[in-house]
Amino acid sequence: MGAGLRCALLSCLLLCVFGTVPKPQNARIISINLRSILQWDPPRFHKGNITYTVQFKSINFPKGTFENLSTDMGLTECDVSSLSAYGDYILRVRAESENKQSDWVIVRFKPMDDTIIGPPDVKVKSESGSLHVDFIGPIVEHEPDKWSLKQYYGSWNYRILYWKKGSNKEVIHIDTKHNSEILSQLEPWTMYCIQVQAVIPEWNKTGELSQELCDQTTHNGVTPAWIIITVLFGSMLTVILLVPVCFFSFLFLYRLTKNVFCPSYYFPQHLKEFLSKPSNSLQLFSPVPQEEHLLCDKLTVISEESKNQSEEITDEASNTTEQLQDSEQEFSDLKIVPASEGD
Repeated sequence: MGAGLRCALLSCLLLCVFGTVPKPQNARIISINLRSILQWDPPRFHKGNITYTVQFKSINFPKGTFENLSTDMGLTECDVSSLSAYGDYILRVRAESENKQSDWVIVRFKPMDDTIIGPPDVKVKSESGSLHVDFIGPIVEHEPDKWSLKQYYGSWNYRILYWKKGSNKEVIHIDTKHNSEILSQLEPWTMYCIQVQAVIPEWNKTGELSQELCDQTTHNGVTPAWIIITVLFGSMLTVILLVPVCFFSFLFLYRLTKNVFCPSYYFPQHLKEFLSKPSNSLQLFSPVPQEEHLLCDKLTVISEESKNQSEEITDEASNTTEQLQDSEQEFSDLKIVPASEGD
């Protein structure tokens, strides 16, 4: 006969003979990211309704007494996350039925040691032949605000494990205190898989691994020398071509703007007056008038050479006139003497 069966039969015998309540079975603590639940199994072979009472006591205060966490519970679990994360406690639970109680079942609980560190949230991005890995958390689950579990521990590292997908090579790991890491010196166009976990050396604790993420690397980002030379030469050639084009474009726009807003010639005033009169403007489109009604002025065009020649002719004419006047004067001064008959 097995030990469990003998214990069950003994509990049933005690319940029937002495009327005692059997104690809860398999009491345990389930704690993940400081969210802690005390769980147990109900007693066997019990009659009627059974409720439970949960109490706690701090080991740091040996002379202290047990305090109630919950009473008259119908459930087989109790949330103990409200206890300080830095404490060290004794928890106990008992079953109660019809004013009768079972023996206490005791569980030791130290939140910072007993809680399980969950996996962090991880993001992977492939860029220039490297893998950029970002991670955060895990988060304390029972707090109303999203506090990182990292704030409760004195030391905290992240361990990154990565390997080539489908290869049998050894997994490479890197420890870092930061929330991101760049995995460089990887083979280009190769698929790598990554997992991250928290590591707390002072508490000798290692967190759970994150979900496996795989991503392919791209080109390693090293640019050949000929590409650099080509880019530089192309840039210089572009500058050389653009400078004259920009200069002449600016010069053309400058001259065009100057001619439009500041013209170098002025419209003749008499033409302005002529065009400003409506009657004159209409005459431009009227039939040609008859010849007898036309009034014309003689227009003489004198060039510079003609002007000089006319001046010379005028001077010669004036000189001739003066000579004639002198001759007439001399002629008038002469006395006419009649000739004698003897002559």
